Amino acid sequence: MIDHGPEAIDDIASPWLRTFRQWWTLTARGLLKVLRNGEFLFAFISPAFLALCFFLPLRKIMDSMPGMDYGQFLMPIIILQAVSFAATSAAMRSAFDVSGGINSRFRVLPMSGVVPFFARLATNVALLVVSLICGAVAVLIIGWRPNGGASGTVLLFAIALGIGLLLALMSDGIGLVAGSPQATSQMLGLPTMILGMVSTGFVPEERFPEWIRGFARNQPISQFVEAMRAADSPGRVTWDVIQPTVWWCVGLAAVAGVLLVIGARRVRV
Repeated sequence: MIDHGPEAIDDIASPWLRTFRQWWTLTARGLLKVLRNGEFLFAFISPAFLALCFFLPLRKIMDSMPGMDYGQFLMPIIILQAVSFAATSAAMRSAFDVSGGINSRFRVLPMSGVVPFFARLATNVALLVVSLICGAVAVLIIGWRPNGGASGTVLLFAIALGIGLLLALMSDGIGLVAGSPQATSQMLGLPTMILGMVSTGFVPEERFPEWIRGFARNQPISQFVEAMRAADSPGRVTWDVIQPTVWWCVGLAAVAGVLLVIGARRVRV
């Protein structure tokens, strides 16, 4: 008979316990860094500043349109701005780890290669949740009120959380591949600004020049916005409305997977 005494059990459990402790140590390091850098504070300032910059000057103009409540209309893009901030922070953290040689130091330690990734993921999820809460507070300040009932509101924030998680994973991969905070900032800044401004998040599609309406309507930010508005409406969310968002999310997941694999290989070199 094999003896499974306490010592044998400790020997089996110790690798898992050691991995958990390593993960917790790196996660705590990431959360403390987020706290020291003031990212929790900027998680509120970023969507609140964007909301006020557009809501205050455009409210009277937009509310003059039949059936328009600009506070309600702005809600999805402000929430997406909040999760975008969390994703950008994720990219910068992974880039700083690469440029600072942190990942190289981890390679010489008796540590599984997935531990730093899951520690960064836990930190990113924590900041993402805080960012979503801050985004919700910001849109409540400008007058948004849930119109989709309990189920619609849950679906609304589930969509935002899913998009935010995929963006965080993709941004983490971008930070690993870019290897420097400066390159990461350039890779994220311009596409995010263009897609955000040329979307139906700030103005209705019919307010765009006719030649650019097709792009404004079909690009990912606009599709995310429309799905979130549908979830926040009294009507039932149909597959036709949600389908483009699902496919864009599949695309984001594929890009995130490729970037993370390439980034992991670069770290191991």
